[in-house]
Amino acid sequence: MTMNAKRRRMQKKLAALPGVRPVRRPVSPGSSEEFDLYYVRSGRKSAQPLVIIPGGPGVASVQMYKGLRRRAAATGLDVIMVEHRGVGLSRHDDSGADLPPRALTVNQVVDDVAAVLDDARVDTAVIYGTSYGTYIAAGFGVRHPGRVRAMVLDSPLLSRHDIVTVRRAIRRLLLRGDSPDTAPLAPKVRKLVDAGVMTAAATQVVATIYGYGGARLLDRQLDLLLENRKLLWWAVSQFATLGNLPYRYEEDLVSRIAFRELDYAAEPDGLPLDPAVAEREARTQKVSFEDEPYDLPAEMPNFNWPTAVISGGRDLITPPPVAQRVASLIPRAELLKLPTMAHSALDFREPAALAVAGAVCRGEVEGLAAQAPALDALPPRPEIRLLWKAIEVAAIVEGTLPAVRVPMPSRWRLSSA
Repeated sequence: MTMNAKRRRMQKKLAALPGVRPVRRPVSPGSSEEFDLYYVRSGRKSAQPLVIIPGGPGVASVQMYKGLRRRAAATGLDVIMVEHRGVGLSRHDDSGADLPPRALTVNQVVDDVAAVLDDARVDTAVIYGTSYGTYIAAGFGVRHPGRVRAMVLDSPLLSRHDIVTVRRAIRRLLLRGDSPDTAPLAPKVRKLVDAGVMTAAATQVVATIYGYGGARLLDRQLDLLLENRKLLWWAVSQFATLGNLPYRYEEDLVSRIAFRELDYAAEPDGLPLDPAVAEREARTQKVSFEDEPYDLPAEMPNFNWPTAVISGGRDLITPPPVAQRVASLIPRAELLKLPTMAHSALDFREPAALAVAGAVCRGEVEGLAAQAPALDALPPRPEIRLLWKAIEVAAIVEGTLPAVRVPMPSRWRLSSA
């Protein structure tokens, strides 16, 4: 069976799932061409459902979050998820070809959410976005403010200028050791940078290990690297830099949004641990930045609905200072600080994400920040705990094995830092 045949077979299977519906949408503004944009609704229908917008761009909705929707429905939530145009079920035009570049803009994605609510006969909804999805959620608030009942911004993205804050947070934490738990790590990181092992492009791997494994696991990994033991480092890098996974993660078409409108691949500043370098080398499309669609710092003070802002204390992708600024801009925002969380509660702290979503849907946003310690104490789902426990065990085991040289991809080699 060819790859295209397998894809068509999976498309039919997913499109036939309960609650999945297509909506006819224009390929581009003013175009007579249309395509099927898919969405899925789970749980008992209500007047004001929860619209969940994943990150990326590139993270799919229908297949990727089947389990989450099932568990959300079990708690009484009415969930709608839209398959992002250019991804999964919403990837193709009527001829079966990939959507063209002109089809892929933030404004069209935002208006797709409104079109889905129209099709579902929903006037207002609670909008939950995570990571890149927070930008779409906020954009929905800008373009369709009358349709927002409340909002959850999980690990929020504010603007293309966030890169300055991200670089500062990473370097203060891991190069200067400004935190008590990373102070012992900083000399090791600096030594690996000087040796050309810890390249700017490897920032995603460092952020992943620290964020989800904590300072102790990163410390162990740094010791392995100093001993020229790179097996675990290589394995985690595969997890941190996934390629296209059909119907789960497909960034090849939509990465142009990340580059052209959000400047994910910002101009490198020439210093160590620059996440912009990692983005430049990991993304498949090389599109120059043109213009950001919204000025969210200017728009957010007009958001008059209750908003929960979730921030992970170990998040080095959208670090706490970004979330703090977002919360300060929105008049009715509650900032939930979860010290041991990394990036995206929706993906890696699902019990906390669903608890917050449930409270917001019940109209219980005020005072939610006081519950942050209890929410932070909620464990990740078993499979996430098992994954990082396995990585911790692997680090211990590798420390007992003879050092084996693993050839590193060129994108990890240091040019000059």
